[in-house]
Amino acid sequence: MSQTPSRATRTDAVTNRARILAAAGAAFAASSSASMTSIAKQAGVGVGTLYRHFPTREALIVELYHQEIQKVIDLAHTLAASLAPLDALRRWFDEVARYGQLKYGVAEVIHAATNGGLDDENYEPFLGAIAVLLAAGVADGTLKPGTDPEDVLLQLSVLWRIPPGPDSQKRAARILDLVIDGLRTRPSAP
Repeated sequence: MSQTPSRATRTDAVTNRARILAAAGAAFAASSSASMTSIAKQAGVGVGTLYRHFPTREALIVELYHQEIQKVIDLAHTLAASLAPLDALRRWFDEVARYGQLKYGVAEVIHAATNGGLDDENYEPFLGAIAVLLAAGVADGTLKPGTDPEDVLLQLSVLWRIPPGPDSQKRAARILDLVIDGLRTRPSAP
């Protein structure tokens, strides 16, 4: 039995939207000045199709931001349930660094669209993700108790200020080492 034309169109629209978002993620991670035309070409869709889904460059950036940040938030819970707390925290921080490469070139658009973060529906869930990972580390004794998730977020925000380039991943890893080192518990002096 074949699908009705409206169902086939809907499936194509969903597929096209996903392809556009994937292409935009790769394009913006490589260059903050990626054009809508180049994104459409990378996605294998026409420019008109891209603009039907995302009428402005800003709309595309904001949708991509929401999609990517939700993946990062969800990952915290998955890692906390499957890895040792310190390993889960580091793996999550690495993903935050990857996300930072996307946000680097488009931070001002996201900032404007979320009223400087005040209207960002992802802010509290992101803090909650940090809290889950910190609580697991406190429970097993590897992380300091009483660390404010918002303080950790402020430390992580430096990641979206690292310009893309051949050394960006190494720099992010060094910064994350410093952040994690500051969060670890220290044995008491004798």
